[in-house]
Amino acid sequence: MSDTYSKARQFIYRNARPLDLARFQYHFENGSQEAVLKTLAVYQNEDGGFGHALEGDLWHPNSTPIQTWVGTEILRELAVFDPQNPIVKGILNYLASGQDFSNDFWYGVVPSNNDFPHAPWWSAGADYQATVSYNPTASLASFYVKVGDKQQSFYKKAEEIVAKAVKSYMASAKPEMHEISCYINLLVDLREMDVSALFDYEPFKEKLIRDVHDSIEKDTSLWQKEYVSMPSHFMKNQASIFYAGIEDLVAFEVQLIQEAQLETGAWAITWSWTDSRVNLRSVATGGSLRW
Repeated sequence: MSDTYSKARQFIYRNARPLDLARFQYHFENGSQEAVLKTLAVYQNEDGGFGHALEGDLWHPNSTPIQTWVGTEILRELAVFDPQNPIVKGILNYLASGQDFSNDFWYGVVPSNNDFPHAPWWSAGADYQATVSYNPTASLASFYVKVGDKQQSFYKKAEEIVAKAVKSYMASAKPEMHEISCYINLLVDLREMDVSALFDYEPFKEKLIRDVHDSIEKDTSLWQKEYVSMPSHFMKNQASIFYAGIEDLVAFEVQLIQEAQLETGAWAITWSWTDSRVNLRSVATGGSLRW
């Protein structure tokens, strides 16, 4: 992997946002957690939520649930769950504020998205409130339950949302891959907590393993060509509970990563912004977008 790594590293150093460069350095070089947090804080607003295109397909400067979810993903990546950390405290305040929240859902799409450049899947139609899912609600609620203060009034509400999310999941067919990822967060967030009053952990875990395996596109000729699920969408390493049973697919993806790398050090994207109203096509640049 040395040549693959070297070319990817060069691409990242040339093109990445400071935040994503700091994340790369943290994981693969001698970078620090503090450097990532310092750069992440730039995207946080006074209300505690995140904006300013932290989600690269949504150039919304104000706080939205989906951009705040991206913030929680980076905190999970760093294993930062200290409720006294200013970034964490801000997120908890934002989630409890009721902003873009109704009927126990944080809206993945909000009307003000339409005022800023964004991918078509972040456009808000008149029925945006009727098309909610547990993406990102399941993940945001479990983050609050893991990190929040049980004495705060919103904590009980967050527990109720977690219970409803799992109940909905257990009664449903397999969700789409992004929603499954939110349920994976819920499982990981709460695995060391006593959740017996909220849901039955083992059946939830077993269904999630089945759904992850079923969601991975088995026609590997589509990988790196179409926007389909691959093992890396659901797992980060071989210690994952999802690894057993798909070892061959993981090995194939590792091989494909090496074979599909472009001379620039990047990989071709498998999606585009096709909304004629904005007439924009995105080009990946190490985690951000260039027009």
